[in-house]
Amino acid sequence: MKDKEVTPTENRKSALRENSSSRDISSFLKAAREAGRSQGGRLIFSLDATMSRQPTWNTAMTIQSSMFDAVGKAGGLSVQLVYFRGLGECRASKWVINADALRSLMLGIECRGGYTQIVKVLNHAGRETAKEKVSALVFIGDALEENIDLLCQKAGELGLKGLRCFFFQEGHDMTAETGFREMARLAGGAYFRLGPDSARELAELLGAVAIYARGGLQALSDSTSHKARLLLEQIAR
Repeated sequence: MKDKEVTPTENRKSALRENSSSRDISSFLKAAREAGRSQGGRLIFSLDATMSRQPTWNTAMTIQSSMFDAVGKAGGLSVQLVYFRGLGECRASKWVINADALRSLMLGIECRGGYTQIVKVLNHAGRETAKEKVSALVFIGDALEENIDLLCQKAGELGLKGLRCFFFQEGHDMTAETGFREMARLAGGAYFRLGPDSARELAELLGAVAIYARGGLQALSDSTSHKARLLLEQIAR
């Protein structure tokens, strides 16, 4: 699949975790199906692919790409992958419903040293939802090396457009946690730190976001998923 450049600028970071299991993937598939019957939504899945995430990157890619296979089988949810790395590289895939092409792209991404470029991800999301509504943005990363006030402004603008942002943090960087929490709040979304069992957690969290992207708050409140309830609690604050 040919990806398109979103923009360029900067350098740094590392990893998600390990241990996928068929249970992780089937729980995500079940959650995505549960989102099912309403009209399809659009979800941007964004990744920090800088060098600090390298240690468990290959395992993380396999887990995440398998989850998008599950989304493809469930049908109806359009997903776009956005990632940044290296000296200003930030790229976005095409929107896909059949996840095979997206899976191939994800498995081909390698980490490169560079600083975070979260502002480019938020700017891109704003442009995309101006063309056609995007229901949710997911970001997974472990660092924040940009102006927090600017990022919060961008996140707040997305929230005003109805695009909820969900930030999943790897590691314990306090600057990242502070920024991710505030951006999630301003964008009407949620923040979670990924723990030791991050593969399973991520499966459930992405499943809950898929439920929201497909069916909105009502679908989320109707869900029996524990993570969906946690997501709803943060959104409803």
